[in-house]
Amino acid sequence: MNIVKKPPVKWLPLIIIAVVSAILWFLVPPPDGITIQGWHTSIIFVATIACIVTEILPIGAIGLLAITAFAVFRPSGATSATEAIKISLSELNSSLIWLIVIAFMIARGFIKTGLSKRIAYYLVKILGKNTLGLAYGLSVTDIVLAPAIPSTTARAGGVIYPIAEALSINFNSSPKDESRNRIGTFLMLTISHINDITSAMFLTAFTGNLLAAKLVATNLGITLGWGQWFVAAIAPCLISFIVIPMVIYLLTNPELKKTPEAPKLAVEELKKMGKITLKELIMGATVIFLLVLWIFGGNIGIDGTTTAFIGLSILILSGVLSWDDIKGEKSAWDTLIWFAALLMMAGQVNKLGVTKWLGDTIGKVVQGHLGESNWMIVLLILCVAYVYLHYFFASGNAHIAALFPVFLSVAIALGVPTFIAIFALVICTNYFGSITQFANARNPLLFAEGFVPVKTWWRVGFICSVVNLIIVFTVGILWWKVLGLG
Repeated sequence: MNIVKKPPVKWLPLIIIAVVSAILWFLVPPPDGITIQGWHTSIIFVATIACIVTEILPIGAIGLLAITAFAVFRPSGATSATEAIKISLSELNSSLIWLIVIAFMIARGFIKTGLSKRIAYYLVKILGKNTLGLAYGLSVTDIVLAPAIPSTTARAGGVIYPIAEALSINFNSSPKDESRNRIGTFLMLTISHINDITSAMFLTAFTGNLLAAKLVATNLGITLGWGQWFVAAIAPCLISFIVIPMVIYLLTNPELKKTPEAPKLAVEELKKMGKITLKELIMGATVIFLLVLWIFGGNIGIDGTTTAFIGLSILILSGVLSWDDIKGEKSAWDTLIWFAALLMMAGQVNKLGVTKWLGDTIGKVVQGHLGESNWMIVLLILCVAYVYLHYFFASGNAHIAALFPVFLSVAIALGVPTFIAIFALVICTNYFGSITQFANARNPLLFAEGFVPVKTWWRVGFICSVVNLIIVFTVGILWWKVLGLG
């Protein structure tokens, strides 16, 4: 069999992006209200987003190219080479970026020790007597893992998907034919949508949350804490967590309703794993310790990133993780580069007034159509637009970097209470993750085997997104008012 190798660089889209950027840079003057520095910085920023969307290279490599371009062309007006490279590398010392990097490494401990797999099978044993209960068992696994694993692909793809696939095949539900409708289609879609919901619950459950939090800090000077995020998100997310599996169950109507063999299979797998090990106990205790410090650490002067370093140090000293494990965590080091690049450029765009200009411009247009409408109508329209624009994106982080600060700026300019605007948009940031099979990095893995036809994925994705938005604008708004956020 001939294997077609993926080219290391997609030269055609790269050349097109470079040519368009050069035309804008040299031939198109900046719009009124934007400085030449703001214009040039925006060109490189948008070009970087375009490179991520078209996947000309792995995202970490794109981040490296962006940092290089920023240092060479000095778009923000740096007067010397030293100043240019300092600006380009300025976000590498961001505590938020290091929180993400360390969280990826801590997540490795879950997988290495087998604790994540043990938790999943234990929950299947308890809840898996019928198809819906089985789905909730896998879903609860995700919610247990989410606070300490910021990679949606690691949770849904690395831990939960293999178990769901094994269960599907065990129940004669094959991705190769119509037997997928027995249970496989339902389980795969549930995994994807629940992964979005658990990501929205916790600041540290998705890299996009931390990107959004950094953009909030950069644009508004507001620092979102782990506990503050959790309290604000818990009510709408918990309702979605309960409702969405039932919605998917109704939409897919799995042929298999009872799964009495699932708990037996889970018991067999748990027997194979043997008794819980000391390293698993240390891993579990460390995560509980981390959660306590993330919630209450501010009261005793311990920063959230410091907490992550403490947790990783415990895992290294106890032997749960080795230094080779740390060096080999490629996704963490990859994130360090591209996240630093995006945050640096987003910060410069804001510093040079482009974000405010764009927000004011769009805000005037929206206000011209809506007049003096209630802020809830304004927020609803903005959130709907923000979610469904993701049909044009294959990267959640590219979407967030490009649009989140703009939509947030517009919402606040049009009278939406600041914290309600923030939390509505950050939750919606997670809820666009399953509208297509390419909307999140985890989706291609769940889609590739063939358990879910394209038409089914899009139909269920759209309906579930509508249900989630309804929950945000009913339960969410009411909850945030109870909390005194607006």
